[in-house]
Amino acid sequence: MKPYLSIVTTSRNDNHGGQMWQRMELFVKGLIYQFNKYKVPAELLVIDWNPAPDCKPLCEILPKPVNGDFLCIRYITVPPAIHQQYRFSKVLPLYQMIAKNVGIRRASADYILCTNVDLLFSDPLMQIMSNQQFVKDTFYRANRKDVSSRIYDFQTVENQLSFAKYNVIRTLGKNSAYLNIHTNLPSLFYSCGLAKFLNFVFDIVQGYRNSEQVEIEKLDTVGCGDFTLMHRNAWEAIAGYPELDFYSIHIDTMALIAAKSLGLKQVIFPTEACTYHIEHTNGWETLSAVERLKFIHDKPGRIRHSN
Repeated sequence: MKPYLSIVTTSRNDNHGGQMWQRMELFVKGLIYQFNKYKVPAELLVIDWNPAPDCKPLCEILPKPVNGDFLCIRYITVPPAIHQQYRFSKVLPLYQMIAKNVGIRRASADYILCTNVDLLFSDPLMQIMSNQQFVKDTFYRANRKDVSSRIYDFQTVENQLSFAKYNVIRTLGKNSAYLNIHTNLPSLFYSCGLAKFLNFVFDIVQGYRNSEQVEIEKLDTVGCGDFTLMHRNAWEAIAGYPELDFYSIHIDTMALIAAKSLGLKQVIFPTEACTYHIEHTNGWETLSAVERLKFIHDKPGRIRHSN
């Protein structure tokens, strides 16, 4: 059976980033469970980028579907010899967006979702995907909700999803009803009507601004590397992610801007139709302002000024 959806992600076999084995295992087990539950034929493409020679390949470590499962998994290895051709290969062991392009080009389904390996998909999100009603001229975004790593204390995916639903640390991504205001606002802000009022005021103000700039600002770019879904024709039209030889921060945003520039419509799912992201100590959202500055400073590709 041809899959309705191809899910593209990437990782390495060196347990990078802290608890990566646990996060990847939870991710794959979650996908197998959810796609079986909602009976959606799908494939997962895992790009094993620049694998460490002294570690087992990802295909030998991660959970495997069995006969009858709705999810199949394909592993594609990008060997060190390819990785070493890039300028910053010695300090960047993984080129995330270039790796995802490897998967996009080889995906079997008409609709392709690029995501990351430390997520669970909520039931409302899976319900939307099970309807199989996506359209070609649209790109789709889902909010990301960060949850505690205590989720590992639960053995079943069902219990993990239940824990995640009621233990959200923060929400990333725009509310589709309030595209003009900042994300991750307290629920009280929405329930008392302040969000609606501010969104209305900004709509009036933006009527006097450059319309193209306003449309760019309404894009849901926060955490878009965790969930961007569109038809393969759209991915091909924007030529995938820009293949820039430096750290991947904001390259996912550039893909959304390209899609919008070509006239594609943005659809943001309701906030309950989200991905759950497992919090980890070196994650961007856990860093202080000073730590973020140092993080960016140390990464190759930052703007450097010469005297």
